[in-house]
Amino acid sequence: MSPQGLAALLCREGDQHLAQQELPTATAFYVAAFSCSAPTALQKVNSLENGLWERVIATLEMWCRVLFLLRISPRSKRELSVRLADCHLLHGHIRGALEICDQLLAAEQKTYHNTLLALRGFCALHSHDHQQALQDFQKVIEHDSPHPNSCIKALCGRGLIRISGGSHYLTALDYITACQLKLEETIFTIKAYVPWNQRGLLLKVLQEEGQKMLQKKRDPLGVYQLASLLMELDPSDEASRILCADALYQMGWVEEAHKLLSLALSRNPQRSPILARLALLQLKKGFVYDGNQLLKKMIKIGDTSCLLPIMDIFKDEDRKLMQTHCRSRALSILKNKREDADIKEAIAYLSFAIIASGGYAEDCLLIRAQCYGHLGQKKTAIFDFNAVLKEDPGNVHALSGRGLIYLALKQQKEAVQDLILALKAEAGMVIPAILSLKHEAQELVAQWLLQHSRTVLAELVATKDFSKEERTLRDLLVIAGALIKIRKEAQYHTFYTDVLIANGRYEEALVHLQEAFGHSFADEVASARLAVLQLKKRNVAAAAHSFSILAKKDERELEFLLNFVDAKQQQHLSQVAAQEGNVLIKGYHYKKALGYFTLAILTSKDNPRYLRQRAACFMHLKKYDKALKDMEKVIERHGCNSLRTRVQDHCSKAHLLLSVSEEEAAVKQYIEALQLDESTALCSITNGSGSENVAKTFHKIAQSSFEMQHYEDAWKITDYGLKIDQNNPDLKKLKTRLKREASGCSIH
Repeated sequence: MSPQGLAALLCREGDQHLAQQELPTATAFYVAAFSCSAPTALQKVNSLENGLWERVIATLEMWCRVLFLLRISPRSKRELSVRLADCHLLHGHIRGALEICDQLLAAEQKTYHNTLLALRGFCALHSHDHQQALQDFQKVIEHDSPHPNSCIKALCGRGLIRISGGSHYLTALDYITACQLKLEETIFTIKAYVPWNQRGLLLKVLQEEGQKMLQKKRDPLGVYQLASLLMELDPSDEASRILCADALYQMGWVEEAHKLLSLALSRNPQRSPILARLALLQLKKGFVYDGNQLLKKMIKIGDTSCLLPIMDIFKDEDRKLMQTHCRSRALSILKNKREDADIKEAIAYLSFAIIASGGYAEDCLLIRAQCYGHLGQKKTAIFDFNAVLKEDPGNVHALSGRGLIYLALKQQKEAVQDLILALKAEAGMVIPAILSLKHEAQELVAQWLLQHSRTVLAELVATKDFSKEERTLRDLLVIAGALIKIRKEAQYHTFYTDVLIANGRYEEALVHLQEAFGHSFADEVASARLAVLQLKKRNVAAAAHSFSILAKKDERELEFLLNFVDAKQQQHLSQVAAQEGNVLIKGYHYKKALGYFTLAILTSKDNPRYLRQRAACFMHLKKYDKALKDMEKVIERHGCNSLRTRVQDHCSKAHLLLSVSEEEAAVKQYIEALQLDESTALCSITNGSGSENVAKTFHKIAQSSFEMQHYEDAWKITDYGLKIDQNNPDLKKLKTRLKREASGCSIH
């Protein structure tokens, strides 16, 4: 092969190494090509791009200088070899640098030992041999008298390895130590020795760890040095500038921090993290107006989340200053303006105050919740109330406020639960809050509270053992007392009276009734409460009269009130009521008698005698359905009654069924009566609906059964019908037809 051909081959080999970023190896091939054919090699090198050409020439010049020095100064061979290894490392020739380091470290001479260990550590780091790199760096750092520059390299190298192991805090400590030894050398080491693809991660880790250290109030001077390093590495990075300002602030260098932040703000006027820090510094310096303007700018931008990490950096007294200012500003806005925009601004200030407090400022949370409620952001308002109640479950303002929000959301159960807890704790605070609502809302909340409280009272009085429920009764008294202050309707005053009676405070109950309704008691419900009190004084007749009036209007209400009356009084009451009812029936005053018999029934636990008498009243008043219900109850209770009474009850029910055109059911009742006692039944039928009419009904139902070919039923009905009226021609004809057309069937 010709010299030119060999030179071209060597140049192509150099090109391949150059493409793989192996600059020293590529340069070596170009030099070899120059030895074969200088024109060919020069032509190739000159054709390289400017950047690559300059790097090849620079490498060659470095070799020449080092080799020249080695030749003219053999005694400096070790020192120059160290420099050559350093040059190889800086130019990416890791293998060459590593070979020189290993050779020199193996030699007997130990000069430049720490420097070589640091260089070999970075060679191992570039080769991803972290274990070897860490060993070399550790030897340098642990040396009794380490060389400062070598120690800085080792600290920077160890810091990089610690990132890959997840020990970011230790990384930050290594770089802080390096900066404390010599900042300029640390900057140079990072720029020269840290692989370019790891620098971004390194800077990010150092920023984050520096921020964490300041949040924990650790070593602000060290963080300041670290931030200075970061700013030198990237002067345009805002996060590093902010970190530096935070460190200056914690060291008490407020003016320096202010200047640094002002410069950062001039480059980016809309950055909330900078605005927040400047606002605090202005407040700290006493420039309230300037600080407030910066806060207003933050509100306009709408980014308040940046305050959360900042507050851990601020000193306690400065956070308190920020909290006090923002709270005061919010209250001032709410006092003078009530437009939605003003309320939103107040919310922002309150949010600043809450963040400055560390997340819990009771008064600010309560005010902000009310603001959210005013804006219709009810779920958000509940969130703030919940935050207060988490710390203070019995907070009356929070319970009351949340209860009223639930009221607006129509969540009855939750609203009642909160408002009752608040009323029990401090009714004097809750009542004005309810009274400040619109009329419809007041009415709704009062109805909900009344409904719940009446249910509780009803369950309580049903047990008739009030002594075990003293606390519940006291709570009900508080709620009832609040209700009569909120609403003036009769139902609230009667409920208050009920609670007083349940508590055994009869005189107070009477006084309240008289104050609320006067002495005439025209209201039946109020009059019935008076009746309960009259019974306590053994005035049974007057009580029976009042109860009878309520019985006609609201039987369920009467049942509730009778829970206040003991068993002996109820027995006496039923007797008096029945007597008065009988007197009224004799005078044909059936409507008035109804109330008395209802009272007698309720106080005697559905005595059949009183049920029959009330059914008779209903029948005279043509209220057959209600009469039927009473007779059904009577018949259900048949047991010890005489046969005659049972027969008459069936006949009475049958008569009522005919009155409502339930003919088939009536026939069944008559048949039951006839089966029990035929003579008594016939007598009762004759005196009641009349034999002829009843026989016609029997014929109608029997005829219907016959037409449906229910011959046995038709025969049975016809047979009993003829017992009632044996001369009924229609029944006789039907019986003849049944015999003829069903002759093949056994129907006897």
